Amino acid sequence: MSSTSNAPSTSSTAPDAQDKDLKAFDRWRKSVSWITGVGLTPDDHARRKASQDVEAEEAMWVRCEKWKADLMKNSPAVSFMLKHLQQAGCNLTTDHIHCQPCNMTRAGGFSPEKGILLCQDGFWSKSHMEDTLVHEMVHMYDHVKFKVDWKDLRHHACSEIRAANLSGDCKWSREIRRGFYTFSKQHQDCVRRRAILSVQQHPDCAGDSVRAEKAVNEVWESCKADTRPFDEIY
Repeated sequence: MSSTSNAPSTSSTAPDAQDKDLKAFDRWRKSVSWITGVGLTPDDHARRKASQDVEAEEAMWVRCEKWKADLMKNSPAVSFMLKHLQQAGCNLTTDHIHCQPCNMTRAGGFSPEKGILLCQDGFWSKSHMEDTLVHEMVHMYDHVKFKVDWKDLRHHACSEIRAANLSGDCKWSREIRRGFYTFSKQHQDCVRRRAILSVQQHPDCAGDSVRAEKAVNEVWESCKADTRPFDEIY
């Protein structure tokens, strides 16, 4: 009487093992292609780029929120502005400061209705964000303390002068990075230039640099001399 073995034969397992190896290799190959972009179809390239863009935006948002929280807690200039905003009747919290993607022409913004915008993809360092945050906080301070009429070009120009003057936005290292190497009246020239550029974006200017410069010149002396709430230029 012949006996029947229950052990699987070698011939029946080899194809299964080979199939598993091929599937593992295929997964590895696809993974490498996704990382490197080599061997992908046009549709795969589009999906890969979209995925990378989403991941990059998420990473920049996380970085922006982390830096924002640190600056709100540890920056002397930000803490100073928080205190004076509160004294002026504005209790600014992290909920009023929004990290969002922007176009690359700016680093931040202020809206009386929406609060402060930090352009998460526009910062090359935490100190850059600090200067931008203080800049926008000066706008908020002006809005609360001096009841700025943002439709008025002269009002807008005055706040832009003060924000550029007091925020650190025009310190020498920042100007060098922008490609300006002036040693005589560097700070003054920067404040004037950046105020004009900002006022140009006012709806009533529509990019008219002559009108923007006229508005800045009309309020220049009084607004540049006004360093409130700082005792001197930051």
